[in-house]
Amino acid sequence: MINPSATGWIDKFFNEQDFSTKSVAITTDAFYEKVRATGFIYGHIISFNTPNQIQTKGWFKDEISKVALLTLLYDIFCLTKGENQSNLFIKETVAFYNQMNPQGFNLFKKILPKDSLALTLEKIIDNRVQTNESIINKNFSHLVTNALLFIDIIAYQQYLIQGEIPDKYLKKIEETIVNVVTIALKIKSKKSQYDDLLIKLFEASIRYSKFSKGTTQNLDTLQLDYFTNDLEKYYLIDLACMALWSDGEIENEENYFLHSLATILNINDEFVIQSLSCTNTFIAQHKKDIPYFNYSNPVKHFYDQTTQSVVTLISRNKNRLLKELYQSKELMVLLAYSTRRDLDEKEKKKVKKQLLEICKTIPSLTIFLLPGGSLLLPILIKFIPTLLPTAFNENLDEE
Repeated sequence: MINPSATGWIDKFFNEQDFSTKSVAITTDAFYEKVRATGFIYGHIISFNTPNQIQTKGWFKDEISKVALLTLLYDIFCLTKGENQSNLFIKETVAFYNQMNPQGFNLFKKILPKDSLALTLEKIIDNRVQTNESIINKNFSHLVTNALLFIDIIAYQQYLIQGEIPDKYLKKIEETIVNVVTIALKIKSKKSQYDDLLIKLFEASIRYSKFSKGTTQNLDTLQLDYFTNDLEKYYLIDLACMALWSDGEIENEENYFLHSLATILNINDEFVIQSLSCTNTFIAQHKKDIPYFNYSNPVKHFYDQTTQSVVTLISRNKNRLLKELYQSKELMVLLAYSTRRDLDEKEKKKVKKQLLEICKTIPSLTIFLLPGGSLLLPILIKFIPTLLPTAFNENLDEE
């Protein structure tokens, strides 16, 4: 089983998945329907388009997004080039991202010349799934991953067809997406608390253009004739449907907007009907699991998300952490006390200091050393005793 946070996961991915017999004759429409079914378009991934099923229990959202992005990049490569060789795909994809290289994107400073193409692609994908949020928000908030990752897929197809990314293409498509969603939200008959959250999610995901809530254009002034690829058009319509979604109800004005958008894009009305149906079905089925729709209490939501992330980190590093803990008798005693009474200030400082020292020795736990990371220590302290043997507290009593 692959670990998308461990070096070498891309090579292992292609070794575990048998793509040797992968069909490259799939149509654009069939490809898009499969992408939509995975939840990738909606920013909530529930499956992958892989020959062999991948278990994601205990994975972080960014890890799921990394595998999904790699899979879809490979799928669009096979569709566009009529090839299924993974080594050729990796070479083309690294070249694509080298050309993409957004402003302020410091990834390539971190890539060493000795890195293989697969390792280079791992680092690129790791950066691409992240939003522009701070390190703590990036790992522990509801804005965990880039909501506009499908832009990479359609830009990659442009690159494969033309041999380069069209000039200002990325800026143009980002601005168009933001404008289409903003217009949709303005005509939405039933305003909700989620509207601003959707804008914030997109705002954190754009990289090539500045986000502005100022003068919003209308559909006639958006120059939508710039987009001639069906994937681009389908994506714009689906995002508009997602913005207009309100418990499955679409009012006449909203419906008119969607069909007008489709007419300008030269997409038939049947696609709009299908888009509305798919959006409603997907969100209705998965609403309780999509953070975007469970944000009524921001503080509770942040705490729940953060706790789960910390627990996952600790569980993955359980053996190493326990080994370090057992070497610190004083810390073990204080942790045992913490399960029965509140520690005083002096004891809390000792626990904090010694835990931070331990975190320095475990790469995956260095998140606690970053600015703001110490705020997460109480969750770490609370969870550690559950890792220890049941005799832990009893032995303390005997002492």
